[in-house]
Amino acid sequence: VMGLIQGLTEFLPVSSSGHLALFKILFHVNTDTGMLYDVLLHIATLIAIVCVYYRDVARMIVEFVKIIADAFYNVTVFFRRRNQPELQMKRIVTNSYRKFVLLVIAATIPTGLIGYAGADFVEAASNILFIPGICLIITAVLLYLSDRAPDGRKGPKQMTYSNALVIGVVQGIATMPGISRSGSTIAASIFLGLRREFAVKFSFLMSIPAILGALVLEFHGAGNVSVTGAEVRNYIIGMIIAGVVGYIAIKLMLAIVKEKKFKYFAVYCLIVGVVSVIGYAAM
Repeated sequence: VMGLIQGLTEFLPVSSSGHLALFKILFHVNTDTGMLYDVLLHIATLIAIVCVYYRDVARMIVEFVKIIADAFYNVTVFFRRRNQPELQMKRIVTNSYRKFVLLVIAATIPTGLIGYAGADFVEAASNILFIPGICLIITAVLLYLSDRAPDGRKGPKQMTYSNALVIGVVQGIATMPGISRSGSTIAASIFLGLRREFAVKFSFLMSIPAILGALVLEFHGAGNVSVTGAEVRNYIIGMIIAGVVGYIAIKLMLAIVKEKKFKYFAVYCLIVGVVSVIGYAAM
């Protein structure tokens, strides 16, 4: 069930972390390994992203390696110019994919800083019904406003690094349970003037380093976590379900954003958020 929730809600703009938190609180689910299982579910949805955008991911990896090579070459030229003034440095940004790679890196920096600084707070907040409820209401407002925002015209060439930094900050804040990562980053991209289709692609591809970073942090402290054979089996089942459902949800999301149908998800998030807050008050 948690794999199904993760696969659907990671890419549909309704907050996977918020729904997982609500599910665990309401049904008293204890995975016994802290946030490890949540991170593994995110890994499954990361694989779904790679499957959908495999051409873009492959090209970005190639261009990233070339960027590193050109950067090292420029460093050597800088020190050799004293004796060989005719040497010229290479341009780093020579095509749209290189620009895309640098934009993703720029967005990842604030996401990583915010995610690292607030990791303990986020884990604690996931156990309090009131916080996911409030955050879902915030998500509802963002989705409603994004549907009414004018269509943007920016692609990777027109998008600025300051735009990427702002979206990265939003992604960092979206680690809070109940704030949809995809919904909030796509909404922020639309507000900043990005084309809707590009906003979806940028949102999903920029999540890859963020998820990998979360995995590294989680497994860094996993030395004290013991996982039984039964848990491994269950975790694998959950990951498979999350990955398959996530792949389908990405395809749906592309159509949803293009047709400006965020308002339906805004209503859903508002209802779930209000019910969660009322439920917390009644406890």
